[in-house]
Amino acid sequence: MSYISHYTPETLSREEVDQTQGPMVLEFGANWCAFCQGAQPDIKAAIDNHPDVQHMKVEDGKGRRLGRTFGVKLWPALILLKDGHEVGRVVRPGSRSEIEEVLSQIEL
Repeated sequence: MSYISHYTPETLSREEVDQTQGPMVLEFGANWCAFCQGAQPDIKAAIDNHPDVQHMKVEDGKGRRLGRTFGVKLWPALILLKDGHEVGRVVRPGSRSEIEEVLSQIEL
């Protein structure tokens, strides 16, 4: 699956996320967030280098449960999962290489 450009309201429950198979990146943030907007070129480049990793952008904020179940406090927050289990996370990434390093762990 390729890079997704916009955050969308929650569509999966935590139970559904926990049951996913294969590598996945859950990216929490908001479309209006300046930190999220600034990180997008690095996130896109890293995701594009890993076409076998499912990417899902989840709109986060007040009243949004999924982000709370992962303890998300700052955006963007990339939660890297393998078979529904968290194997890494990058919060407010500062570079593409920071994202790539963690992504390489979930494709092993």
